Amino acid sequence: MSDKDVSYTIEEVASLLKVSKLTVYDLIKKEELPSYRVGRQMRVDMKDLEEYKDRKKTGGNIKVSVSQSSIPISQPKPFVISGQDLALDLLAKKLEKGEEELRPLRIYSGSLNSLIAMYNNQCDLVSLHLYDGDTGTYNIPYVKKILTGFPFIVINFLSRWAGFYVKNGNPKNINSWVDLNREDVKIINRERGSGARILLDEQLRVHGIRSSEVNGYFSEETSHLTIASSIAGGKADIGIGIEKAAKIVGVEFVPLIKERYDLVLIKNEENKEIINRIHHILSSEEMKKDIQLMGDYDMTETGKVMYETF
Repeated sequence: MSDKDVSYTIEEVASLLKVSKLTVYDLIKKEELPSYRVGRQMRVDMKDLEEYKDRKKTGGNIKVSVSQSSIPISQPKPFVISGQDLALDLLAKKLEKGEEELRPLRIYSGSLNSLIAMYNNQCDLVSLHLYDGDTGTYNIPYVKKILTGFPFIVINFLSRWAGFYVKNGNPKNINSWVDLNREDVKIINRERGSGARILLDEQLRVHGIRSSEVNGYFSEETSHLTIASSIAGGKADIGIGIEKAAKIVGVEFVPLIKERYDLVLIKNEENKEIINRIHHILSSEEMKKDIQLMGDYDMTETGKVMYETF
């Protein structure tokens, strides 16, 4: 195989450049690094990556014109969607099939990290489930603080139960946040910036429990499924996550809070049509039916504008 036939995944490009996947997606979004889709996976040719590196070394203009790159003239606009719920993949597919051609790029960052990426212009659409212990509400307090100075809109996607993953039969009778302070209970935590980690930290704060007093607090995994799998495998007694992952893995679930899972977009002329499309998709019977078939979601407020700047 010649060099011109070699291509890389987004993860491989990030590793080669020693940057995050978010940075690679940002380069693609800005058309500084040509890419193309193979099935559901994005690829970057070795030739294009080497040309990008050469331009950076010489300090030249790093933006690639259409005539210089391997991107066809009809290439859809990159649209970066950040979040981890499986329902986001369904939304991405429906956005891709719309009249205005979009190329959804999915990244699987946690809620707070996604919101910060949006502030840094690295994401176009982020999903959030960030609990605020002072108000007992979700998302809006965080969006107001982090996107200060930006016009934005918050649209409800769905609601879902969050709670504890425990071993089947719940042998240690773990039922409330105060049980996290027990010496005989070991948790496995989510990574910093994830919605589940924020929920845990806020509940610890509200209940006056120090993180240093929680057995296993600094042991981390990076998704609901890996947390649930860790409980199933006996690595810990408890994890925090959503109901669906418990059913997929086959561990017991203790529901504690109905969390609101919202979508956030920046309000500008470029996003005006996309925001309208998202409203249309979320209000369609087809979308509601598809999400209902996935199970474990409450769609009572789906499509409702929860907050909007003017």
